[in-house]
Amino acid sequence: MMLGLLLARAGIEVTVLEKHGDFLRDFRGDTVHPSTLNLLDDLGLGAKFAELPFPKLEEMRVQIGDTTVVLADMRRIPGRHKYFAMVPQWDFLNLIAGAAAQEPSFSLRMRTRATGLRTHDGRVTGVHYVDEHGEPGELAADLTFACDGRDSLIREQAGMRQQYFDVPMDVWQIRVDAPADALKESRVFGRFGGGQAAVTMDRGSYFQTSYLIDKGQDAAMRRHDIQWLRDRLGTLFDWDDEVTGTIGSWDEVKLLEVTFGRLRRWHRPGLLCLGDAAHTMSPVGGVGVNLALQDAVAAARILAGPLRSGTVGSDDLARVQRRREWPMALVQKSQQGEHAMIRAALDGTLHGDRLPVPMRMLRRVPALRTVTGYLGGIGFRPEPTPEFAKVKPGAPRR
Repeated sequence: MMLGLLLARAGIEVTVLEKHGDFLRDFRGDTVHPSTLNLLDDLGLGAKFAELPFPKLEEMRVQIGDTTVVLADMRRIPGRHKYFAMVPQWDFLNLIAGAAAQEPSFSLRMRTRATGLRTHDGRVTGVHYVDEHGEPGELAADLTFACDGRDSLIREQAGMRQQYFDVPMDVWQIRVDAPADALKESRVFGRFGGGQAAVTMDRGSYFQTSYLIDKGQDAAMRRHDIQWLRDRLGTLFDWDDEVTGTIGSWDEVKLLEVTFGRLRRWHRPGLLCLGDAAHTMSPVGGVGVNLALQDAVAAARILAGPLRSGTVGSDDLARVQRRREWPMALVQKSQQGEHAMIRAALDGTLHGDRLPVPMRMLRRVPALRTVTGYLGGIGFRPEPTPEFAKVKPGAPRR
């Protein structure tokens, strides 16, 4: 959606296909990072975004046994926005869709599902799709972007295979209603202890909770009564029965099967993969959405000229990959380190009195928390907003 908006502001005819009828889906990436907030300001959308109700996440912390570690502090990072905005992704997408709809060259087709690729002489020339009425069709394109996530159909149809890395966990996503008098601190809390690991985000009226389980053990663990999970969460987060009792049944516990990998080559003639379609990120740290949006900004800036002139080729697509590949690789390397900690937590060998070295450093040197806050909120290589997409202050787009 962001890529479509940016390219449309460059005057390029662009169509976004969305297979659902709306954006209302839980447990998507609901953190809007400082780098994205800066981008929205540049696009003239900052004021409208600020009208949305949202808590501000300024600090990430984890408790291991009885020891608390602040992993990241955004309050001293440079720039206007020193926090993550905790906004449901459907509100963010509706904002972007509304802005894009003002561009005459932009089209959004809801309830339209891509089913395969059009090709000619080895080049991708668009997509086949099924529309909201179940009718098949095809859409021709000079360039097709696969932005369809970790289970990308377009990536599969193109015969592109990711290199996958081992992960120690899958994740149960659980919404736990918060009592009216619950403490609101605009933080992410991680708890590790007793062979358990979970992270919860305070979303005001509820706690959006990710409970980590051993990889591939979902079916076996669901054989327990739901009270088993309530008791474990209650023990981990010090929640009483009033809180945990809001988890009604296993139907409310959604499984995220974690995959983690990347393509060696993000493109083939006429096609470019971005975001999780190119590099499937682990959910740890919540950085996948930020990386995907940075991919979109770089792609729009690099490709707008060649698309306008009708000369876009494989060398242009390779430039996008070169620009974005090493920031992605650094983040994945960092996530692999976090996976080692998660493995130890699930094995019951992670203890507060024997912290890993990086955590000991964060406790001893508070300034490092600002560094981790910057890397998590801004990234290793923040992408400058394309000049053609910017709106000067006080000058509405249309």
